[in-house]
Amino acid sequence: MRERGIRYGLQTMCEGGGTANRLGEEGAAFGYLGRNLPQERMTVAVGSVAQARAALDATIEYVRERKAFGAPVASFQNTKFELAAVAAEIEAAQAMLDRAVLELVDRRLSGADAAKVKLFRTETQARAVDRCLQLFGGYGYVTEYPIARLYADARVARIYAGTSEVMKVITAKSLGL
Repeated sequence: MRERGIRYGLQTMCEGGGTANRLGEEGAAFGYLGRNLPQERMTVAVGSVAQARAALDATIEYVRERKAFGAPVASFQNTKFELAAVAAEIEAAQAMLDRAVLELVDRRLSGADAAKVKLFRTETQARAVDRCLQLFGGYGYVTEYPIARLYADARVARIYAGTSEVMKVITAKSLGL
């Protein structure tokens, strides 16, 4: 008789509850997963930097070409201020990321530090892309413009590899809270 059961919320398909298909030690899966979380979070952070830079580059190109009130949008003081602020945030986040990558390579990056980098980078990406999209006006939602896709991607980056709220909990724990 074949035996099927539920163990730890997952249905086992092994006959008689055998272990022939098990990878690793029983009950150790979360520990295995946890060892790779800092690297996964750094991967998301690297992508966030790249996408924020892509948004900035696309926006600079767009505002140079787009005219409003007879002048390029790039000539307006607000445009200059917004893009300067975005560039400064990206550069600061890049410095944080560079330090964390070195620590990851040296196997010194803690889970809490990876969480801080992931949190800061994805939140910075969201702010940068949002500010850039604003300069596109209604065209920012037209899928033919790359900023529309960057906007959607920026939102999901704050969810996968641990939500921003989870990153805050991890950071708070590292502070003894």
